Amino acid sequence: MKALNQFIILPALLLVQLPVFAQSDAKSKIQQVETNLVGTVQIAGEKPATIQERMTFYKVHGLSIAVIQNYHIAWAKGYGLADDSLKIPVTVNTLFQSGSISKSLNGVGVLKLVQDKKIDLYTDINTYLTSWKFPYDSLSNGKKITMANLLSHTAGLTVHGFGGYNKTKPLPTIPQILDGVAPANSAPVRSMYQPGLRSEYSGGGVTISQMIVMDVTHEPYASYMKKAVLQPLGMSNSTYEQPPVGIKSQMLATAYDANGKQAPGKYQIHPEQAAAGLWTTPTDLAKYIIETQLAYEGKSAKVLNQATTRLRLTPYLDKSAALGVFIDELDGVKYFQHGGANIGFRNQYYGSLEGGNGVVVMVNSDRDDIIKEVINSVAKVYGFKGLYRSTVKVVANVPASVMQTYVGKYAITPTISINVTYEDGKLKGQPTGQPKLTLYPESQTKFFPMEVPVQIEFLMDAAGKVNKAVLNENGHKTEATKVE
Repeated sequence: MKALNQFIILPALLLVQLPVFAQSDAKSKIQQVETNLVGTVQIAGEKPATIQERMTFYKVHGLSIAVIQNYHIAWAKGYGLADDSLKIPVTVNTLFQSGSISKSLNGVGVLKLVQDKKIDLYTDINTYLTSWKFPYDSLSNGKKITMANLLSHTAGLTVHGFGGYNKTKPLPTIPQILDGVAPANSAPVRSMYQPGLRSEYSGGGVTISQMIVMDVTHEPYASYMKKAVLQPLGMSNSTYEQPPVGIKSQMLATAYDANGKQAPGKYQIHPEQAAAGLWTTPTDLAKYIIETQLAYEGKSAKVLNQATTRLRLTPYLDKSAALGVFIDELDGVKYFQHGGANIGFRNQYYGSLEGGNGVVVMVNSDRDDIIKEVINSVAKVYGFKGLYRSTVKVVANVPASVMQTYVGKYAITPTISINVTYEDGKLKGQPTGQPKLTLYPESQTKFFPMEVPVQIEFLMDAAGKVNKAVLNENGHKTEATKVE
């Protein structure tokens, strides 16, 4: 892969306070984490990379981490720049847009109302909606949607996510968003099928939960969440205000696209606060994770008690989607987790259900590759079972003449394809709307990119002409037909 242009990285490395006896060990662990980055796929013999090397490679301007060990924040640190043009460094106090991680804290806020018996999880949502009513139709098949459905993405609703709004443009109200009425830029939130059939991600459904919170509490959503959730958890550097109020602009990370270009207006505004509107830091998210872990074991109840916390962390319909979080069982260890993606921001957190371990990584970039690599490094250094996910592969020797026969356009759907090219002695693959990736050979017909766990196998017809490509991702195969 061609070398990418480097940019200046001014590290602002600020550790959370640690006891003196732990600082030496923490510094050693930090250095190990910083120098052991590997992707989901490694090439045999290749050395691990450093955080700064990968930030440069992926054109990521700013990155922030918090590591949790034994129910405490082991350390937190910022790297690079919150704003490249102003040369503002990332510190542990730099706020990032958390994207869909907002849904996890929203789940805490909603469950607090359930715990206080102001909402029933299993009652028709229209019982609580007063400013707007959900328009049931034949697609819901007579079934009523509940708050449990909304939080677990089992309501059968449309609108996966939201694009946000330029801060200079008029913002829609929540009813306008739910009805898809201008100035809303998203489709109406409506039934796709009856609730309770399966889990299918819907930011639209979570936005209905926001409307319910406001109708039940008679408060602005951000005000309720600050009072009921953020303040009790000690999340003093977090806000659901859109745009943020009372926070200096230099404390807010600027958004950048996958090529490192600044987003118009520096970041988008999200009136869909419950689904995408939380500004926060890894340190504050670590506080939420630790409190969840302690509450799960009955050792704390700053917001939710043990029974409500366990309910929140119990998958509702399938094996993964709980109430605002997803539960992953990795090598026998259960984690609650959520990722986030707003324009110019990518994030991920994991917290173990037992043992008090976890990690949070946030970047002000549309590239999330480095997040997986940092989590791999943290998992390896700290021995967090299940979170280290990387496969070592041996690169085969394939003649240029063979690789050139694979060049062409392969259609997956009428609108999605993969364009395969041969450049600088390497095969490249570029899915529609995504970056171009180098494809490394593991045999004469099978190739893999470093960035994602996908294998591409090229097939030939009876005449020996390449006519198809099969994409294999974790056992799920997708066929693409060569059209050019």
